[in-house]
Amino acid sequence: MARKPTTDTRRPRRSRWLRVLAAIVVCGTVAVGLVVYRAGSEAAAERPVTTDEASRLALSRLNLYQASPVAVTLTAAEGGGVTIRVDGVVDYRSHRGVGRYRTTGASGPLDHGLIVWDTGGLGLAPEPAGVDGPAWQQAEHVPRAGWSPRSYTADPLDAGLSLLVQLGADRPDNPLLLAQSGARWLGRDRIDGRSYDRFAGPRAQGAAPDGGRSPLTYWVDGDGALRRVTMRMTGLGTPTEVEFSGHDDAAKLPEAPWVTG
Repeated sequence: MARKPTTDTRRPRRSRWLRVLAAIVVCGTVAVGLVVYRAGSEAAAERPVTTDEASRLALSRLNLYQASPVAVTLTAAEGGGVTIRVDGVVDYRSHRGVGRYRTTGASGPLDHGLIVWDTGGLGLAPEPAGVDGPAWQQAEHVPRAGWSPRSYTADPLDAGLSLLVQLGADRPDNPLLLAQSGARWLGRDRIDGRSYDRFAGPRAQGAAPDGGRSPLTYWVDGDGALRRVTMRMTGLGTPTEVEFSGHDDAAKLPEAPWVTG
C-alpha cells in the first residue's frame, strides 16, 4: 500500500510550489503548454501577476488545506480514447484521498471501482458487494489485503493524483517569490456563475525565463479559493484536470486501507 506520509518541518518555505512542479517535470510527465481558452473566458493578453493576484495565489493552497476534507473530481485522458474519472475527497491534513474511479473508452464503460492514494502511491479495489454510500464509506469495508497497491508511474492518472494530494499546504506561500518565479495572469473565466482568474503557476527552478512557462494552470477566485487546476501531459492534447467542489461536511476518510498489522 502507499507509504504513510511524513512531514519534515525543517524544510525551507521558499519553494513548496516549485518542489511540487519540479517533481512532476523531472519525472517527464508534463509538457509545457497553455490551456486552451474555454467558452465564457475573458480574452486578454497574458502578463505578470499583480501584487494582489500573487497574494491570492499564495493563499490558495492554505485555503484548500483549511477546507479539508475537500470534494474533488479528477479527469485524465490516457490516450487511445480512454478516459479515467475519479470522484472523491482529499484530506490535506493527512495527505490522503479516497474515491470511486470509472474508466471509459470509445465504446463505453470499461472498468470501475474504489481508489485510495497518498504521497507514496495508490491502491485499487472492487466496490464491496451490498455496501451502499459514498466511496469513503465503502472503502472502510475493504480490508487492507483487499487493495492492490502500487507506486506512481508516469501515466496521466498517477501524475494527476500525485499532484492533487500535494496541492494543499498548512501555511501560505510567499507571494513575492511566486511573482519572481514566473507566475502569470492568463485571463478570467466564469465557472458556475462565479468569476475566477486563470494563472500559470511558477516555473520549475532552472527553467528558462522565456519559453519555460509552467505546465500547471490554476483558477482562483477573489478570496483566494482554488477551483480548478489543469496539467498538460506529454503527447496528449487534453490536460489532466482537477475540480474542487469545496468542503465536504459528511466525509471522513477511512483508516482501513492504511491500517497495518
